[in-house]
Amino acid sequence: MADACLFCRIASGEVPATVVRRDKGMVAFLDIAPKAPVHVLVIPERHVASMAGVEGLTPDERADMLAFIAAVAREQGLESTGYRVTANHGPDALQSVHHLHWHVMGGTPLSDTM
Repeated sequence: MADACLFCRIASGEVPATVVRRDKGMVAFLDIAPKAPVHVLVIPERHVASMAGVEGLTPDERADMLAFIAAVAREQGLESTGYRVTANHGPDALQSVHHLHWHVMGGTPLSDTM
């Protein structure tokens, strides 16, 4: 499955994306259908299908992911006004790409229904 995974292909450079940060096994790139003025996706380079499989990452990768997400938000100018970080798991949450990813959204007041 990992070979056909869209996000694995983005991480490897096989599929183009606007990458805004890459470090310590993590990649951040602009969402192609943004839901906010700033909408960045953060993924581990290693394939993990969803939050339920996060044990597939090393403890260091799991710890680095949070710092990486915070750095992306800061670099995107979101730190002072605020931002939302979400991860979807499964069909009820509308997970559309089965590779663990975080949405970092901001740049405007966000809806309380998102």
